[in-house]
Amino acid sequence: MPLRQTQIIYQMADTALNPKQRIGEIIARPLQFYGGLTGAKLKEEVRALLDQIELEPDRYINHLPRELSGGQKQRIGIARALAASPQFIVCDEVTSALDQLVAEGILRLLEKLQRERDLAYMFITHDLATVRAIADEVIVMQQGEIVESGEKEAMFSPPHHPYTELLLSSVPEMDPDWLDGLLARRRQAKAPH
Repeated sequence: MPLRQTQIIYQMADTALNPKQRIGEIIARPLQFYGGLTGAKLKEEVRALLDQIELEPDRYINHLPRELSGGQKQRIGIARALAASPQFIVCDEVTSALDQLVAEGILRLLEKLQRERDLAYMFITHDLATVRAIADEVIVMQQGEIVESGEKEAMFSPPHHPYTELLLSSVPEMDPDWLDGLLARRRQAKAPH
């Protein structure tokens, strides 16, 4: 797969965006590099991408990254990735630095873009709520090795590899009896069959 068809959205948008470039320039760069766009067509595409990530072009095109919130910066990272017209996007902890409400907005945007553009994503995340919300298939890795993989529904149902169980048990649940339930499931999993 050619480079332009695979793009990445980085975890830390603060460090992934050039602080000296205006938002329009950041989004324009891959359009120039991959698409050879210039002039009016380039400006039109930059504006269209800002619209797609739900940021008003007139308001944001001339801003510097430091003038944006974390969620807005992450949206710019998404637009920059989309500018290459990829088929596959690696989302590296794209919501981990964001508060829950902003993170949910980013996930909804990514789902909308996936439907509209027929995109495939690979999420790198430790956030199991994100996995539940967006994944179709899950791969659990420990120290660079795949320890378990499968459909999302199967991955959230026992039995599990011990590391998968550790990940699942480390997420607090709102159910006040969650600990009792977890301990009961562990006893059941360890019981001879």
